[in-house]
Amino acid sequence: VYTNGKLAIADAIRAFGRMPLPPYIKREVEPRDADRYQTVFSRVEGAIAAPTAGLHITRALLGRLAVRGIDVASLTLHVGLGTFQPVLVDDLDEHKMHREWFEVSRRAADAIAAARAAGKKILAVGTTVVRALESAANDDGTVRATSGDPALLIQPGYRFRAVDMMLTNFHLPRSTLLALVCAFGGTERVLAAYEQAVKDGYRFYSYGDAMLLESAKP
Repeated sequence: VYTNGKLAIADAIRAFGRMPLPPYIKREVEPRDADRYQTVFSRVEGAIAAPTAGLHITRALLGRLAVRGIDVASLTLHVGLGTFQPVLVDDLDEHKMHREWFEVSRRAADAIAAARAAGKKILAVGTTVVRALESAANDDGTVRATSGDPALLIQPGYRFRAVDMMLTNFHLPRSTLLALVCAFGGTERVLAAYEQAVKDGYRFYSYGDAMLLESAKP
């Protein structure tokens, strides 16, 4: 499709682009990756990588959650290549954090507020959702409808305001994702879980296994 004699950007991407699999997947892109490396929540184009904790969620599982009265609110996450950026400094404060655009809709913010009012816990599916909700959170833990691309670096010592639990994959060492998980679950507890995962042969990274964590906050 051409517009004013030029191939539209979206059409050019579809015609010539390839699925941007993570750099640690050492194989060529396969046609099935278009479905496998995509979450059931996907609606808006724009992400460079999948929020991989969401790959564990199926439509059947969403149905089972609904039957149990568990509400699901969706966010828009444009995960970028920065999610694969390693930490190359010894002091994490010196790391230049990447930016990823997100949007928390009014509907999602209202759903979170209703859950809080009912005494329910807020479970984030993935580190990118955690960063988005924490970026949208007020000091009292309420989540506002907003969008943006803040460079929020979460590391041990951070005070979580919006999220009580999280589902997350096992991440690469020397990554901001692992730092976030340690901040959330407690460094000793998380590293002990990683040690057990290695011992038991768990799969790490994008197509790997996941763990459910409760916040270590008092």
